[in-house]
Amino acid sequence: MKKLFLLLLFCQVSSSVKHSLKYFATGSYGVTNLPEFVGTVMIDEILIGYCDSNTEKIELKQDWVKIFFEDNPQHFEWHTIQCLQSEPNIFKYLINTLKQRFNQSGGVHILQRVTGCEWDDETGEVHGFNQYGYDGEDFLSLDLKTLTWIAPKPQAVTIKQRWDADKARIEFNVIYLTQVYPEWLKKYLDYGSSSLLRTELPSVSLLQKTPSSPVTCHATGFYPDRAMMFWRKDGEEFHEDVEHGEILPNHDGTFQMSVDLNLSSVTPEDWRRYDCVFHLSGVEDDIVTRLDKAEIRTNWEEPSHMTVPITAAVLVLAVVLIAVTGFIIYKKKKGECNC
Repeated sequence: MKKLFLLLLFCQVSSSVKHSLKYFATGSYGVTNLPEFVGTVMIDEILIGYCDSNTEKIELKQDWVKIFFEDNPQHFEWHTIQCLQSEPNIFKYLINTLKQRFNQSGGVHILQRVTGCEWDDETGEVHGFNQYGYDGEDFLSLDLKTLTWIAPKPQAVTIKQRWDADKARIEFNVIYLTQVYPEWLKKYLDYGSSSLLRTELPSVSLLQKTPSSPVTCHATGFYPDRAMMFWRKDGEEFHEDVEHGEILPNHDGTFQMSVDLNLSSVTPEDWRRYDCVFHLSGVEDDIVTRLDKAEIRTNWEEPSHMTVPITAAVLVLAVVLIAVTGFIIYKKKKGECNC
């Protein structure tokens, strides 16, 4: 009964798909090789647009986005104003303010913000977010339940109090995070459905550095990033001696992930009891790869055992040659050699 409940729970969770719209903004001070402001837009972790204060233009990274902006010029105008005018000025002002709060006169400083929403295409649930980080640490975040800003740093309290009192700012955030961004996300998904809603299965390989290293089950080339991978023993998922890697992006917009299995305590006879399972959300059949030594790919080469004997033989030969040569020279001096 317990297994049936867990199976039903897994099916319910996996059938629900969450899509995301994220705006990343980065302001910098004292970084010579980085623009003072960089902005990016991502749909379901796929980069669709980029801008920075050096180029002063918006670069569209997907063909369908170009069509979307052609059909919706007001969207392109909004992004242009935000990315090339208002946001760079706001971030420059905030960095100068934070430097004063932290008593910083120079050095390198980074201010980051991620804002956007997640939308569940089955339940319709929307989760909006707006978070700031300064020099690699959380600085401010908006709590949509209490409609207040959370300040984990003492230096952020003054800004929190000012922003909490600014009801227009909070109302603006609520409207965009819960209404505007979700509607934009749905439109983006509609225009980019052939790309964003596609399904691509990966190639799965077994990799091992050396015979004593863990065996890595590696999947690459899958899309979307809603995937799971795990090791099974006798058909049951297990976690002992298993290390899961993160889902990472590939340069072509697909993803990769891996899961390691430590075989130090597994006898060769028991290898056949293990297999690796890759599951992609929305795909009925899993990719199952049985642990087989013949299928493992490695760059490791077994050291040659002939190295020591060959070296020893060469050394012996050299000693013999030296001895013979010395004997011949000795005989010549004595006048007893006819060679």
